[in-house]
Amino acid sequence: MKILVTGGAGFIGSNFIHIVLSQQSDIHIINLDKLTYAGNLDSLRDLESNAGYTFIHGDICDRTLVEQIFAERQPTAVVHFAAESHVDRSIDGPTAFIETNINGTFTLLEAARKYWSCLSDERKSNFRFLHVSTDEVYGSLGENGYFTEETAYAPNSPYSASKASSDHLVRAYYHTYGLPVLMTNCSNNYGAYQFPEKLIPLMILNALEGKDLPIYGTGQNVRDWLYVEDHCKAIMTVLEKGITGGKYNIGGHNEKTNLSIVHILCDILDTKRPRTDGKSYREQIHFVKDRPGHDMRYAIDATKIQRELDWVPAETFETGIAKTVDWYLNNGQWCQRVTDGSYRRERLGIGE
Repeated sequence: MKILVTGGAGFIGSNFIHIVLSQQSDIHIINLDKLTYAGNLDSLRDLESNAGYTFIHGDICDRTLVEQIFAERQPTAVVHFAAESHVDRSIDGPTAFIETNINGTFTLLEAARKYWSCLSDERKSNFRFLHVSTDEVYGSLGENGYFTEETAYAPNSPYSASKASSDHLVRAYYHTYGLPVLMTNCSNNYGAYQFPEKLIPLMILNALEGKDLPIYGTGQNVRDWLYVEDHCKAIMTVLEKGITGGKYNIGGHNEKTNLSIVHILCDILDTKRPRTDGKSYREQIHFVKDRPGHDMRYAIDATKIQRELDWVPAETFETGIAKTVDWYLNNGQWCQRVTDGSYRRERLGIGE
């Protein structure tokens, strides 16, 4: 089995590649990544000599390259992670989100459709295109209720709107052309290899560096938190057992406010890496002006994937967050190289 993974040098993609190659010896991964600021080859350094892994530096918007990869590599599946994903960046500069998340997904779908349509009947029936999306396409929930696979889309940021658009394209290629697609919409991920612009790694690293821990508004925005390795295992489960044309919500059953997340991180760090002055990291918390269009609450109903595919998260938030903090404490060099851009200068010959 050959899996074309797009965006495999990113946070979730790199975790997915590690898990697949560590658990299944009969799979070859072809990793196509543009290596933007959030794509980090350091996250995959230990796989560079693995015979089951191939890296290709390129853009999913490059139609010639994408079609060449399909023709030469002959993948049996696509797992599409590649996306611009940071809400704040989408507010400041939405163009990249439209180009990558919408146009890039369209380019990939077109190349996959052309490739798939020429396969033998047996290979055609085994081919899968799995599109990885987000719960943010559903908009904001009130104090009650959950996002289900039937929830109407109501995106509130350029990021979530671009992901909603890509979801609609994927659905259309199934209903119009019969392309055997699968779609997953996940809640907030956390774990190893996450670029430190996102809440959990940002808070950990800022705390250790003695910086402010900035929290939007009052910190009462609620998210459902999913350990990244659980998410990756769910994706593989959907790829192997999901019904084509199907859509599966993936959640961690861990609703928490942003403020409570930061409190938990501060308390763990107080124990594992105490401040030299004996004070709590909580004293570094600083509330800042809320961002525009900030959704109040996300919460996933993951009943469908549990009922139909027998998937449930293995980690509780307590076990997952402990592993996450330990990883960042034990991988200071990775954190330093990704934050100062030295890995990009070394491996790509470019600066930030």
